Amino acid sequence: MAPHVAPSDAMTETEADVVAAAMRLIPRVLAASEECETLRHVPPRLVEELAGAGLLQMYLPRSMGGPELSPLVAFRVVEEISKVSGSIGWCTMIANGVANSIGLLPDDVGREMAGAPADLRIAGSIRPMGRARPVEGGYRIEGRWDFASGVNHARWLMCPCVVWQDGQPVRTPSGAALMRIFWIPAQSATILDTWHVLGLRGTGSHDFTVADVFVPERHSVLMGAAPRQTGLLYDARLHLSWIWTATAGNALGIARGALDAFSDLAATKSSTMSAARLRDRPLVQSRIAEAEAIVGTARAYLLTTVGDLWTRAGRGERDLDGPIAQARLAITHAMHAAVRAVDIVFHAAGTNAVYEANQLERRFRDIHVAVQHAAGLPVHMEAAGKALLGLRPTDPGW
Repeated sequence: MAPHVAPSDAMTETEADVVAAAMRLIPRVLAASEECETLRHVPPRLVEELAGAGLLQMYLPRSMGGPELSPLVAFRVVEEISKVSGSIGWCTMIANGVANSIGLLPDDVGREMAGAPADLRIAGSIRPMGRARPVEGGYRIEGRWDFASGVNHARWLMCPCVVWQDGQPVRTPSGAALMRIFWIPAQSATILDTWHVLGLRGTGSHDFTVADVFVPERHSVLMGAAPRQTGLLYDARLHLSWIWTATAGNALGIARGALDAFSDLAATKSSTMSAARLRDRPLVQSRIAEAEAIVGTARAYLLTTVGDLWTRAGRGERDLDGPIAQARLAITHAMHAAVRAVDIVFHAAGTNAVYEANQLERRFRDIHVAVQHAAGLPVHMEAAGKALLGLRPTDPGW
C-alpha cells in the first residue's frame, strides 16, 4: 500500500492547510461512501464538511473571497478523496472546475454568488443545450442540461445557451450560432432523476431543466469571452490543462483505491481452484507490481509536466507549445493508465472481484465511467502527437 501524500514543503501555508484539511476528512468520506452510493448523491452532512474545509471552491478567485489554489493542490485533494470514494472525489473535482468559470464574471457578481465568507457551491454544464431570449435587462432562458454532477447540493447552476430572437438562432458575423453562458440560482431549476448508471453512482449527475427563467445581463457572458481575472489559473489557453489536472487526480485516486482494495483482498482470499491465498501466488504478485508501476509512472509524469507548465507560465514564458503538449498528454495518459491498472488487479482477483461486498468491484465500475470524461478522449492523444511533431492542434487549449 502506497503512503498518503503529505503536504509538501513547497506549498504555501494556505495550500498545505487545504491538503491537510482534506486528509483529515478522509475518515468522514469513508464513513459516508455507502450512503453516497445508495442516495446517488453526496450526503448533505458531508457536503457541509467539504464546504467548511474549503474543498468545493479551490479555484474561486481571491478577489471573490476564494483561495485561488494551484492545480497540483487541487489534484492532491481530489486524489486523496477519490482513494476512498470515487463519487465524492468526482463531485469535489467538478465543483472546482465549475468554480473556475466564475473568473469570467465581474468581481462584484462573483462575490454576490459566493457570499461572505465565500462558500460557493456550483454545478452545471459546458454544453449549450438551452435557448436564451433577449429581454429588457437580461435574458429569459429555457432548456435541459445533462451530467450536472453535484446538482443536488449546488446553490448555483451554469447554463450555456444559444441566443434566439424572432424564432431563430442569432448568428455571429462568421455565421456561427451566438452562445452565452448563464449562471442561475439552483432553486430556479428542476432536477430530473436520470442518474441510474454503471459507476460513479454517488455523483448525482442528473439532468436538470429550466423553464422561462429571467437572468440579469451581469450574470452572463458571451461564450468564448476573455476571463476578467488576470491570474494564471484563469488563462484561457491553459484553462483545460488546469481543471483537467484534477480530473486525472480523480482517476488516479480511484486506481490507488483499487490497488489498496486488491491488496486487502489478496491477503485473505483464495479461489475455487486453489486454497493458496492470492498474495502467495507468483502471477498475482507480478500483476500487482505491474499495476503499481503503471499508476506510479503515470502520476509522476503528470506531476512533473503540469508543475513545469505552471512554473513556466508563471514566469511569463510565451512559448508554451511543448509544455502544454506534455501536460495535456500526461492528463489523458493518466486516465487511461488508471483504467489499465484497475483492470489488471480486477482480473487478478478472479471471481472474488465481482462481489459488491469488496471495494474492488466498485472501483472497477467507477474508473470505467470516469474515463468517459472529455479529458480522457483519445482525440487529445492525437492533438498531443501533432504538437510533438511540430504541427498546431486546432482543439481548444492548445
